[in-house]
Amino acid sequence: MDKRTLPNDVLLGEVAAVLDEGREAVIIPTGNSMLPFIRGGVDRVVLRRQERVAVGDIVLVKIGERYILHRVIAREGDALTLMGDGNVRGTESCRTENVIGTVAEIIRPSGRVRIPGRARLWRMLKPIRRYLLALRRRLSR
Repeated sequence: MDKRTLPNDVLLGEVAAVLDEGREAVIIPTGNSMLPFIRGGVDRVVLRRQERVAVGDIVLVKIGERYILHRVIAREGDALTLMGDGNVRGTESCRTENVIGTVAEIIRPSGRVRIPGRARLWRMLKPIRRYLLALRRRLSR
C-alpha cells in the first residue's frame, strides 16, 4: 500500500464521503493533542459513523474549515464540548451534526489494536493532567 500525504481538507473531505456511504476509514492523525492515547504521526485510527455520540467518545468533527479529532467531554442535547486528551485547557464547541465519525479502534505500529474507552479516569485527572503529561514526556526521551 502506498503512503500518501494529503492536505487535511482534501483527505478528510474524502473520509467524510466514505463514512457517509456506511464504510469505515483509517487515517493517521497528526499533532499531539490526543496524547497519551493517540500518538500523532504514529498510530492509525479507524473511524466509523455512530448513531449516537456520547461523552467520552473520540470524534472527528468539522468546525468551520477546520477538522478536529478530540474527545467529547460534555453534551447538552445536540451541543458538544470537545477537548484533546493531551490538552490542559481550551475546548471546542460544535453540534452533533458536525461529527463526521467516531474512533472505533486505535492501531499501534506493532499492529496491536486498542478499542478506545471513555477515559473517565483521565477526564477526572484534568486538574493534574499537566504534570502527568510532563512526566510522560520526560520518561519517553
